[in-house]
Amino acid sequence: MELESLGTYLKTRRDRVTPADVGLRTYGTARRVPGLRREELAQLAGVSAGYYTRLEQGQAGTASRQVLDALAGVLRLDPSETAHLHNLSRRPATTRLVRPRPERPHQRVLSLLASLGDSTPAVVLGRRGDVLAWNRTGHALVAEHTGFEAPHDRARRPSIPRMFFLDPLTRDLHRNWEELALIHVAYLRLTAGRYPTDARLAELIGELAMRSRDFARLWAKGDVADCTVGTMHLQHPTIGDVGIDYQVWLQPESPDHRLEVYTPHDTASADALRLLSTQVAGQRRPGAARAEASSGAGTGAG
Repeated sequence: MELESLGTYLKTRRDRVTPADVGLRTYGTARRVPGLRREELAQLAGVSAGYYTRLEQGQAGTASRQVLDALAGVLRLDPSETAHLHNLSRRPATTRLVRPRPERPHQRVLSLLASLGDSTPAVVLGRRGDVLAWNRTGHALVAEHTGFEAPHDRARRPSIPRMFFLDPLTRDLHRNWEELALIHVAYLRLTAGRYPTDARLAELIGELAMRSRDFARLWAKGDVADCTVGTMHLQHPTIGDVGIDYQVWLQPESPDHRLEVYTPHDTASADALRLLSTQVAGQRRPGAARAEASSGAGTGAG
């Protein structure tokens, strides 16, 4: 899949800002574009129309931070969208993709995961949304139809983006699937801007665009967002309707890896999570937790 360019991103963001949004009067004249014209955006950002046109067409070279910040202000970009704009501006005209080494979570992340035990569901996710580790309640909550041991095998690691768009069971699990799907796509775009040479990431985006019409539709919107907090409304096969708040914890030593922690959204969901935790505990043999900890189970080691 072709990598997104600075010009393409500017065009999608320009299309979503109307003249009324920025205080321009159009005097009822017919307009051929859904948002701002190039000349209007250039004027508001304090650059020449010719320079902005060359920038959008990829013919102006690199843009200064001041110009990019001015454009971001007119386009009403939030911090994540602005960061993506700057990331795209630093991308070379020709990008050579490289295949990164398999990911391994930092030991501090694994220690934090272990400290949660099985009472609080949690999952460790890699740069591209691969599951690097999870506790048993986290596994039972978001992917109980997959093998708990799958993160051990780099070739079998569950991919949350693939499951979300290509696995019917995962789709049926989420009652607010459309809302969460847009967040997944927007976060993948942000990640792609941070790591433009990651061949595995480019392959993932290309695969999803080819195999999922929903992904292709949402990707075409051009949205960018970080994924830090939110709510999942689940129709869980074991515990029924539950509302789950998720929050992401990051370690400075491994900013690519996210510990996603799940907590109940309401009292009924708290009762349901306690039931799930009790069932998980009942399925384990005595001493299993100590054995898993000592052997590095779920760490993706190797």
